[in-house]
Amino acid sequence: MLYFFQQDGVAEAAQEAEPVVEEKTLSLFDLMLSGGLGGQIIIIILFILLFAAVYIYFERLFAIKSASQVDKNFMLQIKDNVLNGNIESAKMRCAQSDSPVARLTEKGISRIGSPLEDINTAIENAGRLEVYKLEKNVSILATIAGAAPMIGFLGTVIGMVIAFHELATSSGQAQMGALAEGIYTAMTTTVAGLIVGIIAYIGYNHLVVKTDKVVHQMEATAVDFLDLLNEPA
Repeated sequence: MLYFFQQDGVAEAAQEAEPVVEEKTLSLFDLMLSGGLGGQIIIIILFILLFAAVYIYFERLFAIKSASQVDKNFMLQIKDNVLNGNIESAKMRCAQSDSPVARLTEKGISRIGSPLEDINTAIENAGRLEVYKLEKNVSILATIAGAAPMIGFLGTVIGMVIAFHELATSSGQAQMGALAEGIYTAMTTTVAGLIVGIIAYIGYNHLVVKTDKVVHQMEATAVDFLDLLNEPA
């Protein structure tokens, strides 16, 4: 009985002597701030670019969505008014619809009586202006998509320079903490730059697709209107 009691006491003492290992967790925010001053500056710049990209994307998305909404009976009403000679009624119908298609049609209606080539030129010029409005600030998204990864890579270079500078100044005996700061700068800025670049790239391409649909809609309307003018009286 004494033997087993002693063994139990030794086991309990051994368990009490074992050091408690605490798991260290590093949040994403802490990871971004652990890259030193250079890394923090790069991260702030990337956050600004991310905010600008998200704002431009949603602002343009809502604008393009609004521009693509056209009444299905719009061209039928325009056709009836034009064929019946109610030019002013047709203009009023276009003014009631705040869309690129309506503005293109109104431009063509205002040129009725001119040569067909002049009407076509006026519609094309108005179409270019509408496309310019739709693509407003979209090019900034493309710039961010290309610039953000490059800024992230700049942080990578800065981080590696910090690490190698620490090695050079310490005669090859740099502390791991100092080296880790440079490596953190390199890794965090690279990841952040790629994330911002990917988001901006996807947003840019999505807006391009949406814009193309509106452009095709305007082209189809212009063709329908010119065909209307070519119909025999």
